This record gives sequence, C-alpha cells and structure tokens, in this order.
Amino acid sequence: MTAAPVLVIGIGNPSRGDDALGPLAIERLQCLDLPGVELLTDFQLQVEYVLDLRDRAEVIFVDAAASGPAPFAFAPVTAAADASVSSHALSPAALLHACRQLDIAPPPAHVLAIRGHAFELGAALSPEAADHLEAALGWLTGRLATASPPQAHRDCPAGP
Repeated sequence: MTAAPVLVIGIGNPSRGDDALGPLAIERLQCLDLPGVELLTDFQLQVEYVLDLRDRAEVIFVDAAASGPAPFAFAPVTAAADASVSSHALSPAALLHACRQLDIAPPPAHVLAIRGHAFELGAALSPEAADHLEAALGWLTGRLATASPPQAHRDCPAGP
C-alpha cells in the first residue's frame, strides 16, 4: 500500500482548552473524503513520525498558537536542529531535521498555526478559538480538495 501524498498531523492536548485545535481539526477532516490525504493526531511530535514523512508530496502540521495572527497563519517550515534534550517532543523543524539524519528526504512542510486564547487544564474550547478553527478548516479543506469534491460522512459533527 502506498502512502497518501499529503500528510496532515494535528498536534495538541484535548484536555487543555484551545490546545485541542490540532486534534479537533483532524477530527473534522476525518469526516471528509479527501483523496490523497492521510490524517494523524498526537499530543506531541515524536521521532517515530519520521517514518510517516517518507515519500510525501507535503506534510502540514496543524497546531494551536498562543500568539500570532488570528484566525490562523500558514507558513513553510524547514529542517533545523532543535535545542531540546529529548526525542519525545519535537518541533516540526526538528522532525524534518531528524529525517535528514536518517537519510530520509524531508518533504515540503508547512505549519497551520490556529490562534488560541485559553490553554488551562480542563478548559473548554474558547469561542474565539472555535471561530478560528472554522476559518482555518475552510481554508485548509479548499487547499486539500482535488478535482473530486470531498463528501461529508453522515455521522460527523458540523462544528466544535
């Protein structure tokens, strides 16, 4: 089985308010039939994701941002060594750098940073972040859609 050309990875902790934006984006994208797109989600990036990046046309990391433009920013990311001392939590740039260290060509990559406001443990998604998620998903779905329009599954929620 061949890997889908585009990989979208949602990063975040659903128990920490707006930090859930990455996983919520993936949950919503799973409800669409997006040809050529594979979806993953996790609390944080780990070195094992290097294997998922092989032979990709593109990878998009979706994460909450505590600062930056609202509703979201979309920017390229390139391989760069990280100052962290652990391989258990990597930045997107560090993950791409790990690809190079393992002689795997890192794919073109972007970060979709969705602006959040409340990151407290046990908090619900803030109304502002819910609006930002809708804007980001509208934009991202349009970018990922190919000639075949996505089809929503009946059992998927309409919004956060």
